[in-house]
Amino acid sequence: MAEPLFQKVLVANRGEIAIRVMRACRELGIKTVAIYSDADNKALFAMYADEAAHVGPAPSSQSYLNIEKIVEIAKSTGCDAVHPGYGFLSENYRFAQRCEEEGITFIGPSSYVIEKLGSKIESRKIAKSSDIPTVPGTVDAVSDVEEAIEVGRRIGYPALIKASAGGGGIGMRVVNSEDEFKEALESTMRMAGSAFGDSSVFIEKYVLNPRHIEIQILADNFGNVIYVSDRECSIQRRHQKLIEEAPSPIMTPELRKRMGEAAVRAAKAVGYSNAGTVEFIYSDGQFYFLEVNTRLQVEHCITELVTGIDLVKEQIKVAAGLPLTIKQEDIAIRGHAIECRINAEDPLNDFAPSPGKIRRYRSSGGPGIRVDSGVHTGYTISPFYDSMISKLCAYGADRDEAVARMKRALYEYVVIGVTTNIPFHKAIMENEEFEKGNLSTKFIEDNNIIAAVKGVLERDSVKGATLASALDNDEIVVAAITAAVSSYMANIAEVDSKKQSKKGSK
Repeated sequence: MAEPLFQKVLVANRGEIAIRVMRACRELGIKTVAIYSDADNKALFAMYADEAAHVGPAPSSQSYLNIEKIVEIAKSTGCDAVHPGYGFLSENYRFAQRCEEEGITFIGPSSYVIEKLGSKIESRKIAKSSDIPTVPGTVDAVSDVEEAIEVGRRIGYPALIKASAGGGGIGMRVVNSEDEFKEALESTMRMAGSAFGDSSVFIEKYVLNPRHIEIQILADNFGNVIYVSDRECSIQRRHQKLIEEAPSPIMTPELRKRMGEAAVRAAKAVGYSNAGTVEFIYSDGQFYFLEVNTRLQVEHCITELVTGIDLVKEQIKVAAGLPLTIKQEDIAIRGHAIECRINAEDPLNDFAPSPGKIRRYRSSGGPGIRVDSGVHTGYTISPFYDSMISKLCAYGADRDEAVARMKRALYEYVVIGVTTNIPFHKAIMENEEFEKGNLSTKFIEDNNIIAAVKGVLERDSVKGATLASALDNDEIVVAAITAAVSSYMANIAEVDSKKQSKKGSK
């Protein structure tokens, strides 16, 4: 048997992504070390690893964001590499730099590249110099109100103020007139400084109702860069993605080639290596550069489903100094995949988190279904971290089959003890505009999805009194699942009927 690429990898993350990385390491014969906080001492990911080390108290600032403690654990446990997952320190150039200083391989881009692309202003400059379309706006940071007003007059309203170091929708403000600029500029700069330690902001034209499309890239340390697939991430709440699919419903081979080649140019301009994502917005036949994510994405699963490429393994191989074994001409997209982020949150209460103990848990299964999760019956959703329960993915030979399978998977999914956004996902899957692929970043508002969620809750017998009674009655759990499956079958019959109608109309 060949020597493993690394002897031992510390996974500087938690939950389902920690398990995902550990699975890839296990297949490659690599030992893993987990880090866990006080809140995660009995978490599944900590038990899955070959070793686990306590990293600190529950607050992430004292645990999963504690660079020196994590590096200390990596050294004391004999790790020769660190995988950051996504979130937490995954795009923190200082963390990558500390690993480099200690001779520990950081499974991701270099600290220089992370720092360079961590600034949206620098990213825009790189895009413009690489002949990649950018949204009209400023090239440099803006702090003067009069200058901001002049920019607004030049590019037109609405305009968008964005934090250079922002992410996750934080540090963004839409401005509809000159009168709003002073307060908006000052408040966005304050927010950026507080959240990211960098108060610099820039201004660009606010593109109304665009689609959000991203290109997955892989690059090695020998100058080889390829684009793997595209993903549609338009369904968002406050700029945070909720549902993704691969490929985008509007994608054509010609558009994919143009966007993919633009992504490759951006990566080559900074000597990028490892996995990454170049994000674009798309409107009226034109795409514009948005940003580069220098890490694995939450939605990487659907790219794996349609390409058959294990992105985490590719990350590890590149970090170990191997060249890409995949060429651009080797990439083939087969079928369609959709991902729903299943979170412990209440869609009817402005998506407020719903921490608490999961009393019953039954995830979906069957043909074409993938569930990446780190929870189980008895697990407690902590108020200290993201409320994600799982990434539920459905794969089909085409989009219609992927949607039908996702509907089935959502109706099979049972989580009791915390409120979840499963009814929200059901409402979207059943939406006529979604079925047609008519998406935009304003999809939720434009289609009155929250009202539809209320209808789903009223309809489904797996909610309300029946579900509450199921807490301590396994027979009722079975009855609830049976009712859900019956409801699903009715939906499938409706889908089949629509398909037959389409065929008849042709």
